[in-house]
Amino acid sequence: MFAVVRTGGKQYRVAPGDKIAVEKLAGEAGDTITLGDVLLAGEGGDLKDAAKVKVSAEIIAQAKSEKVVVFKKRRRHNYRRKAGHRQQMTLLRIVAVGDAKSEAPKKAAAEKAEAPKAEAAPAAVKETKAAKPAPKTEAAAEKPVAAKKAPAKKPAAKKAD
Repeated sequence: MFAVVRTGGKQYRVAPGDKIAVEKLAGEAGDTITLGDVLLAGEGGDLKDAAKVKVSAEIIAQAKSEKVVVFKKRRRHNYRRKAGHRQQMTLLRIVAVGDAKSEAPKKAAAEKAEAPKAEAAPAAVKETKAAKPAPKTEAAAEKPVAAKKAPAKKPAAKKAD
């Protein structure tokens, strides 16, 4: 099975066992990552739904690519500049290209475990909303009094002028 994945602004055709060099990705040698942006997938001449395909890869090493020489020159002006650049890259070994069906039950089980927690949280929010109006007796009485005092002074000052 093969897939076309996009990472680092470039597209790569990959199959299990392939080694590719891509723009630098976070991780250390030996880590396993999932390339999620699958553009096309298929087996032989048949194409499959790319949304259901996951590509997992193992990081072989973090390295630098070959040096690119940047040379600038202006004729008859004694101007020459030479610089170089080595781009950071990650070497990947494609471990598997396959359906996300094997991962779907794990995610569904995790969501079911989190679902009761999610339902309990809104109930707790409702309880806190119900609890908030009860203790407002003292605080509510003080705030309007302070608000009434400030406007009362301003009209008195205007009358005096």
